[in-house]
Amino acid sequence: METIWTIGHSTRSLDEFLKLLDSFNIKMLVDVRHYPGSRKFPQYNKDSLKISLPENGIAYTHLVDLGGRRKPETNSKNNAWRLDSFKGYADYMETEQFQEALKILKEIACEKNTAIMCAEAVWWSCHRSLIADILKVEGWVVMHIMGEYTATEHPYTAPANVVDGKLNYSVVEKA
Repeated sequence: METIWTIGHSTRSLDEFLKLLDSFNIKMLVDVRHYPGSRKFPQYNKDSLKISLPENGIAYTHLVDLGGRRKPETNSKNNAWRLDSFKGYADYMETEQFQEALKILKEIACEKNTAIMCAEAVWWSCHRSLIADILKVEGWVVMHIMGEYTATEHPYTAPANVVDGKLNYSVVEKA
C-alpha cells in the first residue's frame, strides 16, 4: 500500500514546519490551497515555498485543481455535510477536473514521499479530510502530521459512506 501525508502550515515558523516534514522524511510538498498565499505568514506564499523548500531538499508543486473553496451545487446529493464548504468540495470531487488532479497527485506520491498541504492546522477542519477519504477508498494509507514524529492515520470522515467501493456523502436512510 502506498502512503501519503497531510499537513497544515497553521501559524508555525518555517523552521518548525521544516522539522515536521523532516521528521517524516517528506521529499515533495503538494500545495492544495486554492489561493496559495498568506499575508500574515508570507513564508507560506507560493513564491516563497518554491525557494525555501528546495533549499531544504523538498520539492514543491501547487495543484490548484485540488484547492478548496468550492460552492455546493444547488441540488447537491452530498447532504451528509452540513457546512457548505465541505458540501461544495464533495460536489467538486465528482468532476473530471478533480479526478485528473487526483491522478497527478497519486503519480507524484508514487515517486516521492509526499505530503499535501493547506493552511488549517487540523485535518478535520480542512478539505484535506475529503481528499484523504477518496485516497483511503482507493487503497492509500493517509497519515495526518500532527507534530514532530506524531501522525494520525486517517479514519473516514463522519459523513463518508463507502458503498461497493465508491465514496459518497449522502445521508443513508435507515430501513
